[in-house]
Parts: sequence; C-alpha cells; structure tokens
Amino acid sequence: MVRDPFAEEEKPDVQALLEALEDSDCRTIIRKLDEPMTAGELSERCEIPQSTIYRKLDTLSSATLLEELTEVRSDGHHTTRYEVAFEDVRIALTDDREFEYEVSRPARTPDERLADMWSEVSKEL
Repeated sequence: MVRDPFAEEEKPDVQALLEALEDSDCRTIIRKLDEPMTAGELSERCEIPQSTIYRKLDTLSSATLLEELTEVRSDGHHTTRYEVAFEDVRIALTDDREFEYEVSRPARTPDERLADMWSEVSKEL
C-alpha cells in the first residue's frame, strides 16, 4: 500500500531514535550528509565499508532521521539517494519521569511533496 506523503509524519520509537544517535557511524553519516547522496557516495565520504553503510542507513531511516529519495532516470535505472530528514531532536523528562521527545522536520515544498508521492507510487510498480 502506498503511504500518504501528505499525512502527518509517524513519530519514531524512542529506543530506535536513541540507538541511531548513539552510534558513531550514524552520527558521521548525518554530519557528512550535506546534500542528497547515494549509499556508495556516503561510503566513500564517511570512510565506512559499503556492507556497513547499508545497515547504518537502515538504522537512520527506521529512526526517521534520514529520508530515502528515488531519483527516476530516463534509462530505467533508478537511484536511491539519502538526505537528512530533521532539523533538531529534543528529549526531555516529564514530571512523571517519562521521556518526551520531538523531532522537528524542515518544511516540504510542493515539488518535494510531489517527488515523495512519485517515490511511493514507483515502489508499488
């Protein structure tokens, strides 16, 4: 089923979020990801083996800290690029001693929302 790209973003699991932020390779990826890049480009830039980079990208995506973008190419070979999907993460302790957290996201332009929708549709084809 295609996800609604205009729907409210799902809040990540706090454990997944903390594990991703605790991982030094994941933090390196976030720091080096200043523009959308492929896994191969990130592997080279971060000096992380490609076999490891895919696990780290999956960890970051599961924590909703990265977004996967599908680059549609005319030759039919599509490319997946990754970009940082948050502006900041805030974690607080409530009066009830529970963790409360918020992940703020950058505003999406209409073009980006359309690209998201196309990415989701193309995954179903």
